[in-house]
Amino acid sequence: MRKSLIAVALAAVCVIATDAAAQTYPSRPITIIVPFAAGGPSDVLARVVGERMRATLNQTVIVENVTGAGGTIGVTRAARAPADGYTLSFGHLGTHVVNGAIYPLTFDLLNDLDPVGLIGANPMLIVSKSAVPAKDLKELIAWVKANEANVTFGTAGVGSGAHFSGVYFQSLIGTRSRYVPYRGTGPALQDLVGGQIDIIVDQASNSMPQVQAGKIKAYAVTDKKRLAVAPNIPTVDEAGLPGFHVLLWSGLWAPKGTPKEAVAKLNAAMREALADADVLKRFGDLGLEAAAANQQTPEALRAHQKAEADKWWPVIKKAGVKPEG
Repeated sequence: MRKSLIAVALAAVCVIATDAAAQTYPSRPITIIVPFAAGGPSDVLARVVGERMRATLNQTVIVENVTGAGGTIGVTRAARAPADGYTLSFGHLGTHVVNGAIYPLTFDLLNDLDPVGLIGANPMLIVSKSAVPAKDLKELIAWVKANEANVTFGTAGVGSGAHFSGVYFQSLIGTRSRYVPYRGTGPALQDLVGGQIDIIVDQASNSMPQVQAGKIKAYAVTDKKRLAVAPNIPTVDEAGLPGFHVLLWSGLWAPKGTPKEAVAKLNAAMREALADADVLKRFGDLGLEAAAANQQTPEALRAHQKAEADKWWPVIKKAGVKPEG
C-alpha cells in the first residue's frame, strides 16, 4: 500500500513538473541552426524572423551557422539535438527536400523533424558577372553553349538551391558546365562580383542588392510573375526559357518528438513575425513573399514538404546528382 502511494505521488510530481515546464517554455535562449554561411540569404532570413520571434517569446533567439555538404551537416545537427524546443532547424527546398535524394543521410528527412511552419518563398534569379557579354537570357544560353567547358556556376554545395537550380537550368539547355561549391551563396556572390565565377542561379534576396548596384547582371526571375522590387527583370517565360520555375521556400523545423506545446508557441511566434509590418517590408525589399496565413501551420509545411519531395526527387535522381558533385 505504501509503495502504491509513493508511486502515485511520484506520478503526480512528474505531471506537475511537465505542466510547469510547458507553462514556462521558453525559459532560456533558443537556437536556430542555419546550414549555410553568415551573410547569405538563409542567414539573413532566419535573423529577420528570429529577431521578431524573440519579442514574442521573450527569450533570446540565437542564429548558429553550421555549414558544409550542401546544408546536410547543419540539418543533421538539428535533427540530433534534444527534442526540447530549444534547437530549431532553418532550411528550404534544397536542405529539407532535395538533399534527401542526393545524400546518404543518417536520419529520415521527411519524418525525423517536426514542422514548425512555412515562412515564405524566394524566387531565383539567373545572374552573371558583369564581364559576360550576353545582354539577355537567350544570349546567355547561347554563350554558355559556346563556352560550355569553361563556364563556371557558383553554388552553396551539392543539393543547395543554387546547385539544383543550376542543374535544372543546364538540363533544360543541354549543357554540363562545372559547378564551384562554396559554404554559402553569400561567399559565392562575392566571387561573382569579383569575376572569379561566371553564373549563379541565386536567390533573389541574395543577388538583388548587387543587381541594383550594377555590380552583376540579371537575366530572368524563375517565377511566373516579375518581382515587384525589380519589375524590369523579365520572367523566364518572357525571356525565352519557359517552364523554368523554381521557388525556394523556407521553413522552420524542430527535432522529432518536441512537445506539441513548444511547437505551438514557436509557430505562434513565427506567425506574429510574418504579420509584422517591418518584417514584411524587409521581405519586400529582398524580393521575398511571406507564406499565406493558411500555409503557415505545421500541418501545411508537412504536406508541402512531402509534395515537393514527390516532385523533385525523381528530377534529381534522373539527373544523376551525386554528393561529390
